Amino acid sequence: MIEEVVLLDVQNQPAGTMDKALVHTEHTPLHLAFSCYIRNERGDILLTRRALSKVAWPGVWTNSVCGHPLPGESLQAAVSRRSQYELGLPVENITSLIGEFQYYATDASGIVENEFCPIFAAFTRQPPAPRGSEVMDFQWVKPEDLLSSVRTTPWAFSPWMVLQLGQITQKNLSLLG
Repeated sequence: MIEEVVLLDVQNQPAGTMDKALVHTEHTPLHLAFSCYIRNERGDILLTRRALSKVAWPGVWTNSVCGHPLPGESLQAAVSRRSQYELGLPVENITSLIGEFQYYATDASGIVENEFCPIFAAFTRQPPAPRGSEVMDFQWVKPEDLLSSVRTTPWAFSPWMVLQLGQITQKNLSLLG
């Protein structure tokens, strides 16, 4: 089955689709994505380390789950689907943190991310059971420890997470929901 990504025009409106396997290159077109920070009953946030087999930013620590909604799929449904697929986690209370976040970044291999990427928070009551092709490691962290780590060692994290946490903090939004 071909998984399609929703391409966007300069006004961030749908402008077609493209095979996900072909979209991330040195000339990645603008497309729709999402990022989500999953918390548990202790208020900790799940960080994940991207699998080494990932095309972009392999082995990099990042937010709980990222992905692309399928054509016609709501962002909340995509968060739920990818959380289950990548982490084996059912999530609830999916809440928008920032509805309009866009970034462009190039990794060391030259692969570009070019995404309009709304940011969400969600909650789970279960431990993760990551899919090895997506996530090689995970860690539950306290929000204040995450923010401190990103401030002192931003190079250790995905560029989108560093930018997102800056905006979340700037807008005084709580990662705890």
